Amino acid sequence: MWPGAGSAGHYGRAMTTFVTAAFCLVRDGRLLTVRKAGTAGFMLPGGKIDPGESEREAAVREVMEEVGVDVSDSGEPLGRFHDVAANEPGAFVDATVFVTHLRPHDDPAPLAEIAEQRWLDLDGELPPDLAPLLSNHVVPSLRAHLAAR
Repeated sequence: MWPGAGSAGHYGRAMTTFVTAAFCLVRDGRLLTVRKAGTAGFMLPGGKIDPGESEREAAVREVMEEVGVDVSDSGEPLGRFHDVAANEPGAFVDATVFVTHLRPHDDPAPLAEIAEQRWLDLDGELPPDLAPLLSNHVVPSLRAHLAAR
């Protein structure tokens, strides 16, 4: 079992794990990242899974709510990843991540709780303000996925 997966943390405190789903939205070798209002870390468009939703359904819904792009008819699984939560001290995130290439007519824009969006060059250095899940797991997996195509 990975640290925090329903286990007690240091000093017997229960550790919170957020179960989420997200999409890697790729265009021209760049990945769309977003920063939620009141936070400092950039992450993927996505969020918590509602009761009765599949991971994919949640990821599709969250992308539409956060950046206004309909990815319901595209994408494939990238993987499931675990790391410390970027904006919740002492918590972890368990994320199922999908990947799709944006179409020419897709025009993502910050909506809902999204304060800012930023394109990340997948061939460049990673900025220090990326969520740990993104820098430690998703970007390396995405790079390998894209190189294998």
